[in-house]
Parts: sequence; structure tokens; C-alpha cells
Amino acid sequence: MESLEYLIKGFSVAFQWHNLLFAFVGVLIGTAVGVLPGIGPMSGVALLIPITAMMTGGMPPEHAATSAIILLAGIYYGAMYGGSTTSILLNTPGESSSVVTTLEGYQMARQGKAGPALAIAAIGSFVGGLVALAGLVLLSEPLSNVALRFGPAEYFSLMILGLFAVSGLAGKSMTKALIMTVFGLLLGTIGVDNVSGVARFTFDLPVLYQGLEFLTVAVGLFALGEVFKTVLLREDAAGKVVQVGRVIPERDDLKRSAPSILRGSLLGFFVGVLPGAGATMASFFSYILEKKWSKQPERFGKGAIEGVAGPETANNAASGGALIPLLTLGIPGSGTTAILLGAFIMYNIQPGPLLFDEHPMVAWGLIASMFLGNLMLLILNLPLVKVFAKIIDTPRRYLLPIILAISVFGVYAVQINTFDLILLIAFGVIGMVLVRHEYPLAPLVLGLVLGPMIENNMRRALTAANGDFMIFLEKPVSLVFLLAALLWLIASVSLQIRRRRNSVEIGEER
Repeated sequence: MESLEYLIKGFSVAFQWHNLLFAFVGVLIGTAVGVLPGIGPMSGVALLIPITAMMTGGMPPEHAATSAIILLAGIYYGAMYGGSTTSILLNTPGESSSVVTTLEGYQMARQGKAGPALAIAAIGSFVGGLVALAGLVLLSEPLSNVALRFGPAEYFSLMILGLFAVSGLAGKSMTKALIMTVFGLLLGTIGVDNVSGVARFTFDLPVLYQGLEFLTVAVGLFALGEVFKTVLLREDAAGKVVQVGRVIPERDDLKRSAPSILRGSLLGFFVGVLPGAGATMASFFSYILEKKWSKQPERFGKGAIEGVAGPETANNAASGGALIPLLTLGIPGSGTTAILLGAFIMYNIQPGPLLFDEHPMVAWGLIASMFLGNLMLLILNLPLVKVFAKIIDTPRRYLLPIILAISVFGVYAVQINTFDLILLIAFGVIGMVLVRHEYPLAPLVLGLVLGPMIENNMRRALTAANGDFMIFLEKPVSLVFLLAALLWLIASVSLQIRRRRNSVEIGEER
């Protein structure tokens, strides 16, 4: 009951006119980001962080943080909606979690059923989002109360678990993901050490004493990196857009989709809660489940609507579930939530067990706004499916300069430092090179964000234990987290092998 009371107060925050506007702008941009192939929610959220800082510049700190996070979260789950559009119409996923949707969605589009496929994807995403938010309301407070008993040793081990989980499951190669994690941790050491006051890796440059700004690194890697990749490597989306046609699904489509939507909601939520699993893994598992559960598995690969409903529901439910470890424990469950974590910290708000006590307006206002945002998305997506489909035709010669201008002016407006513009370009080039060689960027960002927090908690624990490293093994909860991190790393190897085998099987079916 206490959670419901806080939720009601959260709605009073979410219903403020400016927060409604921020939620609407967030889900609208998120849908467009999902529709545009190759950008994805991580790039969209990173790109809009400096814009939110400018838009909320005149507000009190608490109100500014609430509005900014509402907008960024709207982009996150809005992109999950929009990603299905290109998957179904162009056989080109708008973002990684919509890859599985291409298997059945594009086949439906070729059969003249693009409209019903897009409508079922929107309805499934709406239901999945509501189920995830219900779980978020029910589980956030209990998990926060449990986490309040954690000490620095427990937090250190918990963050190690989150780091290992995301690193082990990000990208096609676990080795590359771990390399990027270490790279991010190394970048996190740049600056003046908070404990000893010694400058580390600053090369006597005063601008580096405060370390690398998360905003500059994120925008450079994701947004500018995408621009450079498209321009220099001459990469562009190509394909013939299928006509949408009738949008309203038939009764048989709804009957077949309803059980898949229910299963996708529950599966996606619980997969999303697991640090490192994320929406892509949830949609993949959902497709496999639907195929195994179906009485007519031979229909899959030929336009089975269950193969659209399940994965699309699962990826949106997973995006809501991924916010639970972020808000309650302070560790991100996916690459996009790692960027959201950096945005929280940029506004001097530390996600974790104290978030609901120290900043209830931010936490519950965000949760309440997500209820409203999902409703806005349903209203937007069903009538405007044909309109959003036209965004695919946006020429890159117009789109890329806009992204470049927002990146440069946005970072400079927040930092007011030309050195950060040099870093922005440098990380844009680095991001292009890394993506070209299939190095995942999410572990790098996560390492940069979590690195200083891991170091501070480790030092606090060792100070309390007089330098005895056994404190991390003597604390039962800390030991459990470290063992879980080790087991997760081992399990991720087998998951990578199994995923490759399943990908081969799905590729043969296509």
C-alpha cells in the first residue's frame, strides 16, 4: 500500500504540464530513433543528454533532474516501439532488440499484412510495458529496503557482478566485450584521485583533473561515431519500403497473439531484471519459446504473427525490467541504462537504495511518467504507423548534419570547453573504428561509469578492514555476489556458443 501512495504522488509529478511535455517529446523522439536504422536507443539517449541539460537549465535542480530523466527514459522505451517498423517494412532492424522481429514481420509484410504486424507490435509493446511497470512498482521498494543493509563490501561485489554480467553478454565476442570493459575502467581512472589527491593520467593538463566527462564520451562514441561510420565508410540503409495497407488486425490475429503477448510480458520482464541480459536477449528467448510452444512450428519463418507479438512484447517488458537494478541497486542492466546511470550522476543523483528516500520525486515521478508514456505511445503508434514509416525515407544527407550539429553544440553548451570538442571528435573516430571491428561500446560506457564507484567502495571496505582483502569473502552477501559474477562469466561462454548455434538454425530457416 505504501508503494501505491508513493505512486499516486508520482502521478502528481508526472501530470505537471512540463513533465507531460517532456514525456511526449521523449516517446516521440524515441519512436523516430527506433524507426531510423542503425541509431538505436543508446545513441538516441546519449545524443539527447546535452539537449535536456539546456532545456532544463532554468529549473531547480530536483525538478530539472526529474524532467530530464523522464525525457531520456521516454526515448529508451519509445525506441523499443519504433524499432519494429523497419524490421517489418524493410527487413532491417531499427535497433538490436528488433532483429528477431524481421524473421516473421517481414514475411507478413510481403504477404500484405504489414499493417496488422505493426499494430500487434504496438499493442504487445504497450502490454509488455505495463506489466514491467507493475513489477517495477511492486519490487522497487522491497529491493531498496534490502539494499539499504549493504555495506561497501557488498556494493563492490554487486557492481562487479553487474560489470561481469553486461560484459559477458554484450556483443558477439565475450573477449572483445571484456577488453572494452577494461578500457572503460582505465578511462575512469583519469583525473585527481579523491582519496590521495594525486593526479592520474592527466599529463599535466588541468582540463583532465576532473576526469573525462561522461557526456562527451557517450555522445562521441554513439552519435558522432555513427555519423563518421556512415560518411567515411559509405554505409547506408537500403531497401524497398513495403506498403503498410490495412492497420487493424483481424480477430484471428488477435486470438493467436494474445497468449504470446502474455508470455512475452512475463519472460521479458524477468530477463530484463537480470543485469546484462537486456531486451535483445529477451526477444531472442521469446521467439525460441513461441516456436517451441506452437502446435504448428512449421508456420514460423513464413509469417507467423506469434513471432512478432512475443519478441516485440518481450523487448519492451525487458526495458522496464532493466530499470529495477538501475533504480534500486545502482547498477545498469543494459547499455542504455548505463547511459541513463551517467545522466542521473550528471544531475548529482545517485541511483540505488537511497534514491527512493532521498529523491522520491525523481524515482516515483519517473515510474508514473512511464505509465503515461506507454499510453502516449499506443495512441501515437496505431494511428500514425503510416506516418512513421515515411521517416525511413529521410535522406542521410539531411539527417547526419543535424546529428553532428546537435552533438557539437550540445556538448559545448554544457561543458563550455573547446577541449571537450576535441575529445568528442576523438571518441567519434574511436567509436567508428570499434564498431567497424565489432567491439561493443556498452561495456566501455559501463566501465567508465561504474569504475570510480567500484574503486571508492573497495577503498572504503579495505579501510574498515585495515587492508584485509578477505573482507570481500567474509561478508556472506559479498561472497554470493562474487561467486555469482564468476558463474555468470562461465555461463556466458556457453550462452555465446548456444546463441551461435541457434543463429545458424534460424539463418537456415530464413
